[in-house]
Formats: sequence, structure tokens, C-alpha cells
Amino acid sequence: MKNILILIVAAAIFLHFYPQPEVTKFYDETRSTLLDGFSEFSDTSVRLKADKIFIDLKPQLNSFSEREVDLLKEITSSRANVNNFYNEHCKAKKRNATFHRSNQAKVCQTISQYESML
Repeated sequence: MKNILILIVAAAIFLHFYPQPEVTKFYDETRSTLLDGFSEFSDTSVRLKADKIFIDLKPQLNSFSEREVDLLKEITSSRANVNNFYNEHCKAKKRNATFHRSNQAKVCQTISQYESML
């Protein structure tokens, strides 16, 4: 047991005074992955349920084409997709090739109601 502790301390001292870029990169990537995983599971703040956007737009879906409805289902499949769409197309005011201008405005307006929960 004593020998293992000596090896750990020696390795820590060596890496402190002689940093290795590959080891540091591996450590940073692993650490960020673990922190992201823990934060997702331990997140206690109120979050948007992604299909809430689709449910809110259901009464207006008769003005959407079949392709637009399929894209809307894909967008509302996860909170990350909703957030990406909102940032890329709503905040940046970039047109989406699939959505008609008025339908995209409806989607953006609905998502903006829940912006604080993204």
C-alpha cells in the first residue's frame, strides 16, 4: 500500500513539473464529459419538455405541410434540438428551407414563450 502511494505522489509531482499535453488533453476531455453527465442528471431547475412546443402548435398544424410537420416533430424530439433550432433560425433570423415564412414565425414565437426554460 505504501509503494502505491509513493508511485501516485511521484506521478503527480512529475506531471506537475513536466506537463504532458496528451495526458492534459485526456484529463480535460474526461472531466468535461463527466461534468456534463452529472449536470444533466442532477439538474433541478425547471426545464422545457420538448414536445410541449408541438402540443402548443397542434391547433395550427392545418396550415403546415406534411414536410413541415415532420420537421417540427424532429425539432421537438429533444430539448437540444429545440435549442439548436431556436439559436440558428429564430435568434439569428435565418430562414429554414423547409418551413414557410409564416409557419417558421409561428414556431419561433411558440419557442420564444419558453426561452427561459431552454
